[in-house]
Amino acid sequence: MATMTETPKATSTVKPSHDYHAHAQVLSGHLQQPFEEKIESQAPVKLADRRGGHFSRQIDAFSLEGLISFTKGQTRVSGARSLKNNGWVTLSTSIVEDLKVFEIITADRIVAQISTEHAYENGHVPHVTFLGTQFENVQVSGFPVELILHLGLLGDRPANDRSYLRDPLFLERVREQTERIAASDGLPKTLRDQYDGKLRDIRHLIDTCDDGNEAARNPITCSLVQSIGEIPIPGVHSFGHILVIPEFGSVALGEVEVGEKQYEKNERPCVYFEFRTIQMNLGCVGHGSVSGPSTTTNGNTRP
Repeated sequence: MATMTETPKATSTVKPSHDYHAHAQVLSGHLQQPFEEKIESQAPVKLADRRGGHFSRQIDAFSLEGLISFTKGQTRVSGARSLKNNGWVTLSTSIVEDLKVFEIITADRIVAQISTEHAYENGHVPHVTFLGTQFENVQVSGFPVELILHLGLLGDRPANDRSYLRDPLFLERVREQTERIAASDGLPKTLRDQYDGKLRDIRHLIDTCDDGNEAARNPITCSLVQSIGEIPIPGVHSFGHILVIPEFGSVALGEVEVGEKQYEKNERPCVYFEFRTIQMNLGCVGHGSVSGPSTTTNGNTRP
């Protein structure tokens, strides 16, 4: 009797691939008073491809009529395979030295740095670290600003390759931080309204962590700065990571935006991290907005 031999089924495996995404810039903004001037991004550098590599820029000095200035700025972005874990590592760095804004906000050196590592397998969501971030001798009118940093705010990479915006542990830390600011006595109404809205958004994300909807979720903002020490200037107050300075405006320090972007050929959105070391909303001696060193990473891993 003849016997039939079963032909093995062809199997196909799709090897993971990765596109590096990183951006860094030293300074940008828009001054409206005492004159109007758009501050173009200083020393911008970008990485956006599958090859990776290393790119850097440097600017020796910048001055906007002496009102806003720095003596040196550097930016760097790089992407490469990890020799340790075989995943993909992306690094984005921005540095400013001798920053002065209306002689009220000054800093010897500020460094914004994000590093992400996507695992080779099940690495859609990366591990994130802010090691290297620094605030050296930040001052308000010559008085030092004591910053307490929490570089591990994002915590461990969420389990089961889950997005940070669907991770209850991370979202709960952000909720607690946001709630402390929103409930602060003396918080100006504009900031209170803003943080009440942020709190509603975070609570909604927590309530819908397991709703099964894979669409990109709205971004949230947290800060690596847990608190700011007292500054002996009448009227100057701190609320979490925010300084409110009479006759100047407000200063937000160490803010991280965590959001998601949808790419073609990806069923799931990819998480991104935008780190802004110092953001100033000017409202008296000058009007406008100024953003110091900032970095962004959001590598895209498939499948």
